[in-house]
Amino acid sequence: MSWMPSNDPILGDPQSCDALELVIVPRTRDLGDGFAVRRALPHGKRQMVGPFIFFDHFGPVQFIAGQGMDVRPHPHIGLATVTYLFDGSIMHRDSEGNIQEIKPGAMNLMTAGRGIAHSERTPDVPRANGQKMLGLQSWIALPQNREEIAPSFQHYSAASLPLVSDTGLKARIIAGKAFGATSPVDQTSEWFYAEVSLDAGSHAPLDADHEERAVYLVEGEVEIAHERYEAPRLLIFRPGDRITINAVTPTKMMFLGGTALEGPRYIWWNFVSSSRERIEQAKQDWKMGRFAHVPEETEFIPLPE
Repeated sequence: MSWMPSNDPILGDPQSCDALELVIVPRTRDLGDGFAVRRALPHGKRQMVGPFIFFDHFGPVQFIAGQGMDVRPHPHIGLATVTYLFDGSIMHRDSEGNIQEIKPGAMNLMTAGRGIAHSERTPDVPRANGQKMLGLQSWIALPQNREEIAPSFQHYSAASLPLVSDTGLKARIIAGKAFGATSPVDQTSEWFYAEVSLDAGSHAPLDADHEERAVYLVEGEVEIAHERYEAPRLLIFRPGDRITINAVTPTKMMFLGGTALEGPRYIWWNFVSSSRERIEQAKQDWKMGRFAHVPEETEFIPLPE
C-alpha cells in the first residue's frame, strides 16, 4: 500500500503490567482513492517491533457491487510488504511480472529490495458482485546488508501455512516460529507473525523467545495481568517474561515481532532505508519513470510534492 506521514497513532490505556512497554491505539488514515486504514506503526515513541516498521489495519468495509479497492501502482525500496486477509480478496500486480490474487488465510510477501512497483485492486468478480474486506498490511524493514537485494515475490496459500489448535485456540503461523510450528516462508531476517483466535475464557501464551514482540488486537477484548484491552490496540511488550493473553470475548489478534535491526530507518512515502541519500535517489527514480512498469496498469500514484 501507499502512505504519507500524518499524525501518530495515539497512546492507549494506562499500563500496570510490568512487561507491557507501550499501548498504541491506531489512528484512522485516508490513503486516497476512497480507502481508509487504521495505522499502528510507525509511532513517535516506537518506530519498529523487530523489523515491523509499518502496520495497517483495513476494514471491515462492505463494498457494494461495482465498487472496490484501488491502490494504483506505486514504488517501494528497502522493505518487504506482508499482506494478510480475513475477508475479501485482492489482486496483486508488480513490476517483476507477478500477478496473484490473495484470499483469506493466504499470505503475500513482496520484497522490494532495490526497487519494485505494484498495485492492489479488487478482482473483477468480487468487484462486480460486491464484497466485505478486512485485512492487514505490514512492512518489514530489511537488514542493512540486504536492502539492495533483487526484488522478489512469494505467495503462500492458506493450506500451506501451519495451523495449531488447542482447546479454545486456533493459530495460523504466517511467518517464523510460534506455538511449536514453523512457517515455510523464506525470510531475510528473523521475525514471526501469527493469526491467533481465542474463544471467550480461553488463553494463549506469548513466549519470551523473541527479542521484540507485540500483540495487535483485531477484534474482541483481552485481559493481561488483570487489565483489560479492547480492539483495536497494539500492545508492545518488553523482552523477558512469558505473557498470558486471556480472552474476555471471542478475540482475533496477531502475534508479531522478531530480532531488532541494527538501527533505526529513514522512512518517506513508500521508501525505507538506512540511508537518507538512497531515499532521495528513489524519489528521483520514481519521478523520472525509472521504475519498471506494472503489467496491465496504465495509472500510477505521482510522487508527493
